[in-house]
Amino acid sequence: MGKQKDISLIISTYNWPKALKLVLNSVFKQSVLPNEIIIADDGSTQETETLIYSYSKQINIPILHIWHEDKGFRKSIILNKAINAAHGDYIVQIDGDTILHKHFIKDHKLNRATNTFLFGSRVSLNEKLTTKLLNSSNFRIHYFTKGLKKRNRLIRIPLYKLLLKKQNNNSKKLRGCNISYWKKDAIAINGYNESFQGWGYEDFEFVQRLINNNVYGKRLKHTAIQYHLYHHQAPKGDTQKGDLLLINTIKNKISFIDNGILKNKNEN
Repeated sequence: MGKQKDISLIISTYNWPKALKLVLNSVFKQSVLPNEIIIADDGSTQETETLIYSYSKQINIPILHIWHEDKGFRKSIILNKAINAAHGDYIVQIDGDTILHKHFIKDHKLNRATNTFLFGSRVSLNEKLTTKLLNSSNFRIHYFTKGLKKRNRLIRIPLYKLLLKKQNNNSKKLRGCNISYWKKDAIAINGYNESFQGWGYEDFEFVQRLINNNVYGKRLKHTAIQYHLYHHQAPKGDTQKGDLLLINTIKNKISFIDNGILKNKNEN
């Protein structure tokens, strides 16, 4: 698959199959389909596996379910397993609570470039609209839909990419639910830092090491649009360790960590 610079779509999820169903429905309606879908499952129950299996029979795209036992929030570990399993040269990464605009994959594909990672924004949905969509298992969202926050973000202007410039610093606008990067660049920094367990800034630390390795970011505006389903925020718990990991990566310009993908390969 890699010869054609194929795209692997990684969707991280945990025990919200109704949301994942909406996300997958939006993937199947893409104007440009990914070459494979990888579900990075941080320990969901059988209901999620059953859903994924049923969808794998409905579309002519490989769907790979990467799962590990539920031992708390271990997103970095499951993402590394998904990256390692990806066949595509290029990875688009989203969360299992983000519905995609029909040109989402197309926009990431059109904007990709060497030594570059991309990150986009999201339009947030309020609780009422989210409940409505989850109960219908379908979605129709436009600019005047009631229940949207920051609705101007859903105005798609493809030519806006001509104004985009690479930046060699980490952006506060970054969201791990809407990023893309070359697989080789992720492998070069050994993927996500698995020392992050529990809530943390694993996505910021990951892209900071990309930056430290001379892979710079472009923020996608008015393109690569997605809609974030409302949900209550889980307690963050003690974030001190994660904060220190990020600070250390920035301060010491770290690009490669030991506790990452290569460690995973040795264990498997």
